[in-house]
Amino acid sequence: MSRMDRISELIRGTSGIIHCEVLDESSGHNVPMGSETHFKLVAVGDVFVQKSRIQRHRMINAMLQVEFESGMHACSMHLFTPEEWEASSDVPDSPECVNARNKDSARE
Repeated sequence: MSRMDRISELIRGTSGIIHCEVLDESSGHNVPMGSETHFKLVAVGDVFVQKSRIQRHRMINAMLQVEFESGMHACSMHLFTPEEWEASSDVPDSPECVNARNKDSARE
């Protein structure tokens, strides 16, 4: 199972999550092809109600600890309550990697 699939399965299996998107953004970074090191996560659920942004991130980071320990480098998280998602489902683009222009040399 790919890292993206494991992350998706873990988050979708969390009580209160009603929407989950996981995108592998590794190709935009200076890593070898297939590295599965950089991800974007969009999750919506009641589980985030009455939690600050930092509390939400800490909760997801704790859930993803094994993935970080096994080579995941970064996960951009966009975590919403259902009301927040309904009001504005805009998810910003991830910033470009500083070394993105050198990514082709990493794949050779």
